[in-house]
Order: sequence, then structure tokens, then C-alpha cells
Amino acid sequence: MADGITLENVVKTYGNGDTAVHALRGVNMSVAKGEVVGLIGPSGSGKSTLLKCLGAVIEPTSGKMTIGDQCIYDNGWKVRDLRALRRDLIGFIFQAPYLIPFLDVTDNVALLPMLAGKPNAVARKMARDLLDALDVGHRAAAMPSQLSGGEQQRVAIARALINRPPVILADEPTAPLDGQRALAVVALLNDMAQQFDTAIIIVTHDEKIIPTFKRLYNIREGLTVEEIPQGIASPAPAVALFEGDTARDKV
Repeated sequence: MADGITLENVVKTYGNGDTAVHALRGVNMSVAKGEVVGLIGPSGSGKSTLLKCLGAVIEPTSGKMTIGDQCIYDNGWKVRDLRALRRDLIGFIFQAPYLIPFLDVTDNVALLPMLAGKPNAVARKMARDLLDALDVGHRAAAMPSQLSGGEQQRVAIARALINRPPVILADEPTAPLDGQRALAVVALLNDMAQQFDTAIIIVTHDEKIIPTFKRLYNIREGLTVEEIPQGIASPAPAVALFEGDTARDKV
């Protein structure tokens, strides 16, 4: 299976000389398309820095990063337009949905392809098709404030998937959810990874979902990222995210 994203000896140092902070000291990581991988580590270990480098939000100090067959960084950016890189190749899912409150669900999801140059009608159809695939198509005309917590999470996932990026970075996506809904989100992301051939990296402290990963990376003091085999537990069915989830239930 071809790699969705590969990191080779990625280093990130803040500052110089005696005040230098070595946040990443040579990270190696590879996630295949269609795969969901967990990234764990204590606070201050370099998880946030690594996620920002992966997402082309900050520039590494050295190393190499490849998405699919395209080298995006090799001791310097190999892509001129980083905004277009983030828009077209990388999807983001955060702890909070961060939906735009004055746009309805369809336009929240359609906004990225519109910004990429798709005609409005085409982008909105793409959004509606994806919302249907995520079992939230019946809320396409609703405003974010009218959605339940579980519905907001699904819309956020749809937004991350809308441009069919080869990589999705999920930063603590289950943090605000209870156990059953957290497992349901992981199940949903696994389904979407396979359906859309997307490599998904989930940064998490959530002990409930860690046993569900087939592969897990642990980062410590920015020195190494090591793969840790885990006993695999089956996540809850994705549909469980909606059970008991009403518009007043802001999970």
C-alpha cells in the first residue's frame, strides 16, 4: 500500500545557541493511505510541533516530508503556495468543530472547494453527497447552532474530507466526547479512511481510544517516534454517535 505521508529525520529547533529549544530531534514516521494511526506522548514531548510541521503550519529546521509521490519539504519547502497545499492535500479536524456560525451546514462544507475554484453549485453538490455519506444529509440546511454535538463533529469530518485530501490530521477529536461517542468517532474515521483512501493521524491523550489503533506512534522529548504494537479493541459502530444525541445535547 502506498504511503499517504512520510517523514524522514524531521528536526525542529526554536531559537539559537544557548537558548535553543530542540522540539523535534529526528522524527521518522510513515502512514499509508487508508490507514488510521495514533500519535501519543506526554505534554511537551513535541506532539503539537510535529502536527504543525505535518500540516505545513510551521517550517521544520531540517528533514524531509512526502505526501503520496510529492516531496513537500526537503531541508526547505518544495511547494510555493503553502495555503493551497493545506487546502488541497491536508484536512484538519480539531477538538472543537469550529463551524462558521452564519453559514448553513452545506456551505460550511462547500466553502473549501469554492475557495479552490469550484463553481458554487458543484461545491454544494459535493458537500451534500459527503453529508449523505456521513448520515447527516438531513441536516444540510441547518445552522451550526441547531446541531447536536455529534452532528457538529460529523460536519467537521465532512469539511476535512471535502477536497479528498490524501492526509487528515486530527488533533484530540474525541476529547470532548464520552466513551461511546469517542469510540464511534474513531470507527467513523476508520470507515472514511478506507472509503476515501486517506491517511489519518490522530493525536490523542484519550485512553479510551488508544487500544483501537492497529499502529501507534509514541513521541518522547522530540527524540524519537517509535511504533508500539497494541492489542486491538473494536471501536463502537459509527452510528452510535447519534444515539441519544439531540439538538440540546452539546457533547
